[in-house]
This record gives sequence, C-alpha cells and structure tokens, in this order.
Amino acid sequence: MSDRQADLPRRDANFAALTPLDYIARAAQVHGDRLAVVHGPVRRNWRDTYARTRRLASALMRVGIERGDVVAVLMPNTPAMVEAHFGVPMAGAVLAALNYRLDPASLVYMLEHCAAKVLLVDAEFAACALELEAACPHLRVIVDTDPVAPGAFSLDRMRGWTNYEDFLAGGDPHFAWLRPLDEWDAIALNYTSGTTGKPKGVVLHHRGAALSALSIVLDWDMPMHPVYLWTLPLFHCNGWSCAWALAARAGVNVCLRRVDAALVVDLMCTERVTHYCGAPIVQTLLADEIDTRLGEWHARGARSVHALLAGAAPSPTLFKRLETLGIVPSHGYGLTETYGPAAICVPRDEWDALDPAERAAKRARQGVAYQLQLGLSVRHPETLEPVPADGTTIGELMFRGNLCMKGYLSNGEATDKAFAHGWFHTGDLAVQWPDGYVQIKDRSKDIIISGGENISSIDIENALYQHPAVSAVAVVAMADEKWGEVPCAFVETRSGMRVSADELIAHCRTRLAGFKMPKAIRFEPLPKTSTGKIQKHELRARLTARPREDVAEPSVSPQ
Repeated sequence: MSDRQADLPRRDANFAALTPLDYIARAAQVHGDRLAVVHGPVRRNWRDTYARTRRLASALMRVGIERGDVVAVLMPNTPAMVEAHFGVPMAGAVLAALNYRLDPASLVYMLEHCAAKVLLVDAEFAACALELEAACPHLRVIVDTDPVAPGAFSLDRMRGWTNYEDFLAGGDPHFAWLRPLDEWDAIALNYTSGTTGKPKGVVLHHRGAALSALSIVLDWDMPMHPVYLWTLPLFHCNGWSCAWALAARAGVNVCLRRVDAALVVDLMCTERVTHYCGAPIVQTLLADEIDTRLGEWHARGARSVHALLAGAAPSPTLFKRLETLGIVPSHGYGLTETYGPAAICVPRDEWDALDPAERAAKRARQGVAYQLQLGLSVRHPETLEPVPADGTTIGELMFRGNLCMKGYLSNGEATDKAFAHGWFHTGDLAVQWPDGYVQIKDRSKDIIISGGENISSIDIENALYQHPAVSAVAVVAMADEKWGEVPCAFVETRSGMRVSADELIAHCRTRLAGFKMPKAIRFEPLPKTSTGKIQKHELRARLTARPREDVAEPSVSPQ
C-alpha cells in the first residue's frame, strides 16, 4: 500500500503540532466560567486566565521577544508563574523557570548560558534580581508585586522596572498567539542541580509537554475539574507538567508561595483540595501536621485527597501512614530530563487482599512507564541487555520515548552520552520484578560496596523509616579500614521523641541482613534541596570533614 500513499501528504486540515497551549484555549472556550486560580483574595476563571496569558504573549512580542528567545522566570507558585507557563510559549519563546533558592552566582550562570532576554521576577526576590541585572545588563526585568507576598515593595527602588500588571495591560487579550512551527520546537528549559559540576540546561519540546500533561491525566486518573494545591515548586520540571494538565482538565490552581504545613492543611480543608504533589519529605511534614489536627481534618468532608509522590524513593512506611490519614498515595518516578515523572506504580486489584505492609511495599516501587512513554527498562549499563526480571539482579534504569528531553543546551557530548545506544540513561540502579514493575535500589553513585558486597542505601533507609521515632533518614558510604566502606545513617527524629543508636541497630537487625547493617548512626539535620530531596553529597562531605566526630556507633559491630 505504501506506493499508493504519495498523494496523501500532511495537510493543515489533518495535522497540527502537539502543544499544551491548546489545552488552555479549550478550557476558556468550554469551561470559561469555571474557577481556574485561587490565591488569597484572587479568584479568576479560565476565560480571564486565558486572556491574561494572551496579554503576556502579546506584551513580550511588543518588547522584541521572537521565536526561540528565552524568557526566564524567578517566581514562587503565584498566578503569574502559572500564566508564564502559557504566555511565554504563546510568544514562541522558551520558558526558563529558575530555582529562586539558588545563589545569585548560579542564577547568573544560567541566565548567561541560555542568553535570556527577559526576566519575570517576584518582588520578594528583588534584591537578588538587582544583582542579576547588574551582571546581565542586557536583561529586561518585569516585576510582579504579588499582594500575598510578605512585606511591602516600592518600584521606586527597583530601577524603573516594569510592573507585571502594567506590562499585561499593554498586551492584547485577543492576541493570536503563535503555535509552534514544529512540535519538536522547544517550550521550556530547566536546569539540573549541578551537584557534581555546572548545571546542565535540559531542553523540553512542545510534543513532550503535551503528552506529559496527558500522561498525568491518564495515569493519575485525574478527573474533570480537580482542585490542585501547588505544594510542588513550578520551577521543578515545570511542576511535573501539572500546570498544563490542569488546563486540560479545567481544574483549579490553588497557589502557594511556599510550603507551610499549617497553611497547606488549612487550604486543603477550606478549598476542598483533591490533588497535590510532593517529595516524600514534604508528605511527611504534612502527615505530621494532620496528626495534630485530626478532628479538623476528618471534619472537612469525605472528598478524597490524591497525592503524587516523586523526587525520591518513598518508604512503604510513609505509604501506610498516608493511607491511614485518608490520603490516596501514588508513586511517580522520573527526572528533569523526562519532564518529571514518566513512570508510575499503577495499583493492581489483587493488591487489595494483601496486608497493609505488603501492599505498601508494592506501591512504593517505581512501577511502569506512563502510557505515553514508550519504554522503561532495567538493563546492563554496558551490554544494554535486559536484566532478569527476578527482583534481585541490579541494572541501570533506562527510558525511551516521547517523554524524553531534546537534549542538553550547548552540550552535545553530554547529550550523546545520556542517549547512548537508543536509551536515556538515568544513572539509577534498579531491579525488575516478575510482574514487570521496576524498583530503584540506589543511584549509581550512592551504592555502598562493603567487603565486596553491594548494599542498597534505600534498603537500609526503608528499614529505619519503620521505627516510629524516625522522621527522616539518609544512608551514605563511610570509609572503613577493614571493609573499604560501610553504611552510615544520618537520622532526624520526630519532635518530642528520642531514640539511641543501639535501639535503631536492634530495630534493623530484625529487618536487614548482617552485612547491610549501618555501622554508624549520626543524629543531625539533613540537608535538603528546595524540592525536599535529601542532598547525599553534602552528607558525604560531612563525613570527609568529620569522619568520626559526633557519630554514635552501635556497641556491637554489625558485620
């Protein structure tokens, strides 16, 4: 038949580049009167929100933004940040959502690396923006004076920057926004953490963004008109594509400048929140707060709250705890290079018959690829052969398909390495179970090799999380003369609870093989990123600087 298709080319009538920008246009057309944004006193519907994004696109083009230019954003989860995820690409530009918790030097590097022409900044970060402007004099700064922001701000001391609302007022609410010429065109640029060198710029395309948003809808089973609370920073993988997914479902964006557990629970109750996302550490903070307000929590009504956990491997203990509180947890897995989560642990009916501990252990696995991601596999990192699906053999976790980045900006060598042999290499070590579900055992750099045995730090962490006094834990390798390296556990305890190193070792003995036992336990605060990930490289640095200081060692050697 192929020889008879020459007269069947793509046409404007039967092919359009995929883009999540279409989702907000439809939300405004079909559900224009429905609530779209909640932020303190601000409540806007989808029709008005769509008009504001078109104003933003129009205004950006009027100041010289062209297709392919980069517009950087330094904002918390405010209405303006949500609008930027549509308005910037509507101008044909690329959105670079920056982590506002980074130091100015790191931000300057990113702005120069991507040659950003405009910076949209929240007034809370005006002092930082002044430094960025001084280092990048070509940068045009537009500042949003959010009424919910702490403190008062004066534009007089901001060197004549343009006020965001004034900027929008100069735009056209009926602007015929620019569709991508090709769905492979870039829509967003996100920078990796750069813990082992300069951060890399991850370039994402319209096709992947559109399909990532639909994957959230399909695999999280997101219904029409969800009420979503922005506990996850929008600068983190574009909020795991949830801003675009909410437009597809005509849901409600309940904005949140920062995670404050008491405020989060307040909003969950008053706004009748149905969905939220966050790393395990954030979920633990919320569970702790709910425990102190159980009466109020249960009085909010019977509407279910669905939580998507990602960013780090959650413990089965956390899953059990969330379920007890009436929260429906789902576990997603991915990286910046895969638009955030691109795999999810789909629950199976037969798991309902399992005891809570066994069911939680299965749900804490990383699971299977999103429906719109072609493949997720555990393979030998050199031969690329799939490892046996036995739940024991460790290989590298790899992705392929629509939900993979275009590549790293101006870094072809790193791009080629990441996509070697037709797969995206995550750097995570995992096993595959007979049911096809994958489970991470460690990052390749975090695996502990003790006396020739490979030890998963996650296995030890999961055991420690089962102790009621443990709030947060991270396990890293500590140098040892006899074994080469051994596990050292850093532990944060729950407020008002105490536990000794010997008690934790006794607890672990019933759950771990002897060679996996932690050799030392250190009680101190854990360093975390702005998204709640524990920074193990900082813990390794602490051990290098203070190898034995303040380390509580068990009275009996675990090996």
